Amino acid sequence: MSLFLPGRVVVFDYGEVISRTPHASRDLLVAATGVPAEELFPVYQELRHDLDRGDLSVVGYWRAIGARTGRTWSITDIHRFWAIDFTGWFEVEPEALAIVEELHDAGTRLALLSNAGFDFGDAYRHSPMGSLFETVVVSAEEHVLKPDPSIYRDTCARLGIDAGQMVFVDNRAENAAGAEAIGAVGHHYTSPGSLRSFLAELAEQPAPAPVP
Repeated sequence: MSLFLPGRVVVFDYGEVISRTPHASRDLLVAATGVPAEELFPVYQELRHDLDRGDLSVVGYWRAIGARTGRTWSITDIHRFWAIDFTGWFEVEPEALAIVEELHDAGTRLALLSNAGFDFGDAYRHSPMGSLFETVVVSAEEHVLKPDPSIYRDTCARLGIDAGQMVFVDNRAENAAGAEAIGAVGHHYTSPGSLRSFLAELAEQPAPAPVP
């Protein structure tokens, strides 16, 4: 039986839920930048919050990484690093995306809510995957990151639903808990199999009635 959750909207995180962890691209970044992994990725991750909040451009992000690691990079260098990093995030987990497609094809409403930079917005929306979602919310465009409650509320508002009608799936427990804090159903994603089991169980429960 196909997964169908009437009366609910399933909202997915993207990175490491629909996408795979970009291990190969990280190896390529180490080679391209010449910065050892143990030096590069702590800074990469720390500054990512500013990129994903929209406080840094892609160029500003990589220049900040360079400044922190004692390197000076040209735009040509930065474009190369960006292309490796960006494309690495678009290798999807087929089983997870197949669940999204199954939900869509059964008539379940779907949306995407991702902590990501400005460059991901159009890529999400215009990719084949993007055709499955009625709304795509990108943190940089909102200037706020999950798990801030405002980004979940704004997503609900765009979808025209109450928080109780949202089902939010994220690989970070704190982000799933952030959705639960506003009254949504949260699921901490660990694998496609556990996601399918969770959604199948939820499909057996009555859909919440909209708040008058």
